[in-house]
Amino acid sequence: MEAVLVSRQIPIWQDRRAIALLMAASLTTMANATIAPALPGLERLFADDPNAALLTRLLVPAPSLSVAILAPLAGLAADRYGRRRLLLVGVILFVLSGCAGLVLPDLPTIFASRLVLGVAVALIMTAQTALIGDYFTGDDRNALTGLQISARNLGGLVFILTAGWAATLSPRLPFAIYGLAAAFLPLMWLVIVDPSRLSPTSGAKPGALSDDNRSWRLPLALLVLLQGTTNMIFFIMPTQLSFFLDARGHDSAIMTGSALGVLMLSGGGFALLYSRIQRAVGYAGIFALGYGAMALGFLMLLLAATNPAIFAAVAAIGAGYALVSPSFVALALNLAPTRKRGLAGGILTASIFIGQFCSPLLSTPVIAGFGYANLFGITSALLTIMTVTAALTGAADRLRRR
Repeated sequence: MEAVLVSRQIPIWQDRRAIALLMAASLTTMANATIAPALPGLERLFADDPNAALLTRLLVPAPSLSVAILAPLAGLAADRYGRRRLLLVGVILFVLSGCAGLVLPDLPTIFASRLVLGVAVALIMTAQTALIGDYFTGDDRNALTGLQISARNLGGLVFILTAGWAATLSPRLPFAIYGLAAAFLPLMWLVIVDPSRLSPTSGAKPGALSDDNRSWRLPLALLVLLQGTTNMIFFIMPTQLSFFLDARGHDSAIMTGSALGVLMLSGGGFALLYSRIQRAVGYAGIFALGYGAMALGFLMLLLAATNPAIFAAVAAIGAGYALVSPSFVALALNLAPTRKRGLAGGILTASIFIGQFCSPLLSTPVIAGFGYANLFGITSALLTIMTVTAALTGAADRLRRR
C-alpha cells in the first residue's frame, strides 16, 4: 500500500499537492540555466580576473557539483527525517543563495554562492521526487512525471526569457529572478505533509516494510548512468549556446534567451504528451523517439545557416529531452521500495547534475580543439547510437513477449 494515496475525483493537475510539487520542479531549470544569457556580460564585467573565461562558463553548472555530492545524503535524510522539512528548508536556501549574485563582489564569491544554491536544489529535488512516489501511483504518477518536465520547461521559458531581457540591462540583474521562488513557499507550507510512516515522530520500526529484495539496485544503477549521460549531452545547450551564437555574430543575450525559450517551450509542450505516448509505445519506444529527436536537433544545429533553422534545431532537442526525462523518474520510483524512495530520488538527482557539471568540462576542450561543428557532429552520432539501441531493445522485448 502507498503511504499517502487517496481516491480523487479531480484531475491530477488540480490536486494542490501536485501543484506544489510542480512548483518545486520548476526551480530545477531556474537553478542553472537562468543566468545563461548573462554569461558573456559577466565575462566582460569581470574581465580583469585571469580565470574569467572558465569561471563564467562554470557558473551555470556550478550548482550541479553540490547536488552531485549531497543529493544521495539528502535522500537518506528524506527517508529518515521526512520530506516536508527538507523541501521547505531547500526553498528558503534557494532564494537566499540564488539572489546573492546581485551583490557579491567578484566571480569566485559568486561561484561559491552557486555551490550553496546546489545544496538547496539537492534538498528540493530529492524531497520532491520521493513525494511523487508517496502521493501518487500508476497513471497518476506517470502523468505527474510528465507534468513536472513541463513545469521545468515552461517555468524555464518564463525565467530565461526574463533573464535575457534583464541581462541587456545588467549582467547581474538575472540573479534577482531567484527571488520568485519565495512565492511558492505558502502553498508548500499548507499542503505538503509527510506520510505518517515516514514521519520522525511516527514510531515506525525500520523493519516495518520489507526491503530484502535487492534486485532493483542494478537496474537503478544502469538507469542512473543513462540519465547522467543524457543530461551531459543536453546541457551543451545552456552552457555553450550563448558562446556559439556570439561567435556567429548574434546579440548573444537576446538570441540566447530566445533560443533557450524555444527549447523550453518545445520541451514543455511535448512533456504534456508524455503519458499518452508512453502508453502507446512503451519505455523503449519513447527513449528511441526522444534520442532520435535530439540527434536530429544537433545535426540541424550543425547545418543551420539562418535563425529559423537554429530555432528548429533547439526545438527538436528540447522535444527529445522532454520525452526521455520523465521515464527516468517513473522507472526509478517503480523500481525502488517505498522506504528507499528518498535514496533513489537522491541518487537519480545526483546523476542529473553530475552530467550537467561534466558537460562544459568535456565540451569546452572539444570546441577549443575542433570547433562547434565537430562537437555537434559527435553529439549527434552518439545520440543516433542511443536511438538504435533503444529501438532494438524495444523490438527484442516485443519478440520475447510473443
